[in-house]
Amino acid sequence: MTVRSDKEFNITTSKRTYVYKTVQDCQIHADVYRSPGEEQRPAILWIHGGALIFGDRSMLPPEQVELYLTAGYTVVSIDYRLAPETKLQAILEDVRDAYHWVSRQGPGLFNVDPDRLAVMGHSAGGYLTLMAGFSVHPRPKALVSFYGYGDILGDWYSRPDPHYNLEPAVAPERARQGVGGPVIAGSPSASLTEQRWLFYLYCRQQGLWPEEVTGTNPHTNPRVLEQFCPERNVTQDYPPTLLLHGDQDTDVPFKLSVQMAEALKEQDVPHRLIMMKGLGHAFDILRDGLPEGEPLGLKHPKVAEAFDTVLAFLNNQMS
Repeated sequence: MTVRSDKEFNITTSKRTYVYKTVQDCQIHADVYRSPGEEQRPAILWIHGGALIFGDRSMLPPEQVELYLTAGYTVVSIDYRLAPETKLQAILEDVRDAYHWVSRQGPGLFNVDPDRLAVMGHSAGGYLTLMAGFSVHPRPKALVSFYGYGDILGDWYSRPDPHYNLEPAVAPERARQGVGGPVIAGSPSASLTEQRWLFYLYCRQQGLWPEEVTGTNPHTNPRVLEQFCPERNVTQDYPPTLLLHGDQDTDVPFKLSVQMAEALKEQDVPHRLIMMKGLGHAFDILRDGLPEGEPLGLKHPKVAEAFDTVLAFLNNQMS
């Protein structure tokens, strides 16, 4: 697999930004990346991570956009409303509306094939991808989850996290300085992202993420949250799914993808779990668990090989 440098590929020339939805005064955007040409192409709906609390559509690495464009795909990277101002049910509505916008408006706006749509996401975006597997209709042709999760009820999210409690404790008043204002879709500045990251850190240290994001206490009302756990909602018509996860992930434990794979196996859903041995969270974009001086992203041999598998999987399911 060959990846050109940014000097050889000007990603901005292939991007167009749309408003796919407006809620009150909040416009929610999508960036559409498309190579020149008039032919109808399959599309990837790409969903960013950030614990549903921070992040935006610009988190899609340019080298990955280029990879998908070169392979013949149109890529649609979306924003969605962020928690805790917006709760999970409404965030999922944004994902469904984005998917339907691509399916219904995409053929006319940017010439995608509505019958060949895949959903892909990283971390919390991987979680939303797995939710799309049973909450979006018609079903996507394929799902690709990078270090995502199919369960939000487990101790990993609903109890104080040992790894994050190695960090200095975040006081409640400091944690809430960057949240609680108007509804937003995407965290547009580095300072705001940092503030909202502190809120996420506070949630992990206290085991409060499920309650802050859903508005429901997982300990007193666990059944209410089962509808938001993909691994508990897999049926035989769930889309073919590819899971990629580092076995040294300290943010989303590797076992979450193992559990999701087991749920898919029980329902005979075509799937594959790729364990990225020795790598941690965001292995495709960050230095995490790698020796000093090791190359990043698609330049890393393990990551390049994994993306070859991603393309082979997409090509097989979208053909």
